[in-house]
Amino acid sequence: MAGTSGSQAVRWGILATGGIAASFTADLLEMADAQVMAVGSRRPESAKRFAERFGIPRAYGGWEELAADDELDVIYVATPHSAHRAAAGLCLEAGRAVLCEKPFTLNVRQAKELVDLARSRGRFLMEAMWTYCDPVVRRMTELVHDGAIGEVRAVHADFGLPGPFPQDHRLSDPALGGGALLDLGVYPVSFAQLLLGEPDTVRAVGQLSPRGVDVNTGLALGWDSGAVALLSCSITADTPMTAAVTGTAGRIEFPRGFFHPERFVLHRPGRDPEEITAVDGLRSYQREAAEVMRALRAGETESPLVPLDGTLAVMRTLDAARELIGVRYPGEGGE
Repeated sequence: MAGTSGSQAVRWGILATGGIAASFTADLLEMADAQVMAVGSRRPESAKRFAERFGIPRAYGGWEELAADDELDVIYVATPHSAHRAAAGLCLEAGRAVLCEKPFTLNVRQAKELVDLARSRGRFLMEAMWTYCDPVVRRMTELVHDGAIGEVRAVHADFGLPGPFPQDHRLSDPALGGGALLDLGVYPVSFAQLLLGEPDTVRAVGQLSPRGVDVNTGLALGWDSGAVALLSCSITADTPMTAAVTGTAGRIEFPRGFFHPERFVLHRPGRDPEEITAVDGLRSYQREAAEVMRALRAGETESPLVPLDGTLAVMRTLDAARELIGVRYPGEGGE
């Protein structure tokens, strides 16, 4: 693709104008090798306000116009996840590279459609799973793979917010893919599968709201190796938001905020606990953006840090858990 070789800035478009789009854009504007060239929204006034706020040259009152902008190298899709399939698909069809917010889609069928489309067109596609790009998490995976804690036997992780969320909030709305599992549970599941791969067994229990979204969910994942993961997510309770990885020769503990950590502690028998950090000078959104730009400059269509096959595996686990707890969203049939 043009315009991404050497040190030339990568040209970004932003699709959607909500809070996460604003946070990502603010971080992107601080990166010397990135240019935010355009923003698109279904509401022209929203696109115009967003462009004025961040000094973005072009504002489009439609996704199609943004996707058709040939001066863009990559588009960041920040809609509610119920629209990810449509928005990311439109951009890929138009020949754009795409960074799509998590959870990737509502279900694995939609995710596979996007992955197949990107691969058939030879276009870059990546889920915006910033945890996988975090230097502390990358250091943890290196240690685990090098046998620092022996064979992994258990992963524990949780992510819960206290609520209550109003009925018009996206987390409460089934039409927007609401609930704890897809929005928050994707982090513990992705964390466990980063270390252990796709589980062989999925068990789940959950409490549903009157509108049919999950508000408090627990998962037990199992692997034929004997490893297990105990995970939870909630939009009714402020959980510790911690994680631990236990092996046959030690354990690793992450403090609150394991999904974008600043440190972890390595515990091994006969040794003092070791606090381990890794600093790269970037914030979480910048790390995923940096990985996209690195990949584009290298001519890659998938990120080795956030592989598409891994994204599909996580979506299969989330699908299985939703089936068990009885959550189904409008529009999950045909698109």
